[in-house]
Amino acid sequence: MARAKKNQINQIYVVQFLNKDNQLLGKEQVETEDLPVISQRIQDIIEVLNNFKELGDHERGRSAYVEQLIKDMAVYYGYSEYLLEKLFNLFSVSEALEFFEANEVPRPVTIRTNTLRTRRRDLAQALINRGVNLEPIGKWTKVGLTIFDSTVPVGATPEYLAGHYILQSASSFLPVMALAPQENEKILDMASAPGGKSTYIAALMKNTGIIFANDSNKERTKGLVSNIHRLGIKNTVVCNYDGREFPTVLGGFDRVLLDAPCSGTGVISKDPSVKINKTEKDFILLPHLQKELLLSAIDSVDAKSSKGGYIVYSTCSVTVEENEAVVNYALKKRPNVKLVLTGLDFGREGFTNYRGKVFHPSLKLTRRFYPHVHNMDGFFVSKFKKFSNKYELKRKNDDEDHKVSKTKIDK
Repeated sequence: MARAKKNQINQIYVVQFLNKDNQLLGKEQVETEDLPVISQRIQDIIEVLNNFKELGDHERGRSAYVEQLIKDMAVYYGYSEYLLEKLFNLFSVSEALEFFEANEVPRPVTIRTNTLRTRRRDLAQALINRGVNLEPIGKWTKVGLTIFDSTVPVGATPEYLAGHYILQSASSFLPVMALAPQENEKILDMASAPGGKSTYIAALMKNTGIIFANDSNKERTKGLVSNIHRLGIKNTVVCNYDGREFPTVLGGFDRVLLDAPCSGTGVISKDPSVKINKTEKDFILLPHLQKELLLSAIDSVDAKSSKGGYIVYSTCSVTVEENEAVVNYALKKRPNVKLVLTGLDFGREGFTNYRGKVFHPSLKLTRRFYPHVHNMDGFFVSKFKKFSNKYELKRKNDDEDHKVSKTKIDK
């Protein structure tokens, strides 16, 4: 079997990754190799791809190197080839390696201060006194703390039981910050369990107004109710509807948060099963559901709201199919909304074009977050402003932009 090595031929370095029949190594062959061998070949191929003009075998072409790299990385990191290639294509070759490496490392444990009951400074001091090593997450949040280590169970301290904080990933702060809820508003959290985001909304609203914390999974609402009671939330109604039933069930909201069900490709460090259990079918069915939920979220907002009229769509996925493609679809189907700034001062711009697909230019206002860049779970955040409760829907066929018909719809 071939092994990864460099041969100097006329000052050009090429990576040898062919078997005895002069073919690319197959998955079965790669799987029988030692991981250090595969790791070295990954490094060698990346080096060649980063300087292909000088180091590459031009007869075989760049695509052969990429194909072998994907096979090797899938085996080395334990992904299906399908998913690894999908995620690989989001980045440059070198950055892809950083992304997959970051997914092998647990994200920091983070907590959110419940400002209804305490201040971050007071909470931090109380936990330090109990033997917790911590520091503020970063300048972008005034309520988050990172826990490095602790001599006591962080989920069972007197402060935790008294509702002074909640264990919550840093990335899930972001959609609530983008939503920017105001006091005395009527807000829907369409997929709210286990309640980290709903209770953050309640804290920002200082327990005023009303929040409808909805989740389609009745079993998951038990944890939601528990957190609501523990944190002293008094302005929240828990409900159990399919999100697609809104606004038929209830509408007229000032703001709606849809942190949509997704593939979980941003939280692989927490759930490694994603590496092998997501198939092509998932990336057809999930975006279909996400599109339906987003349209319902948009239709549930009252454009005449004096301070609101906003919708935030977010996922803990990094795939384009679940993010930019869903948002782009909503912009086409609901011309009475537009994308606006998320208010988040970090994160990468969303894609406006990706592998031949061109999205609305305003997609650059959306934000992407990656574990290898921001040291948090992979996440996507977008924010819409609804400027009318009526819209004129233009129907276009798949290949042409000309108008076929118009339908006036009230929402």
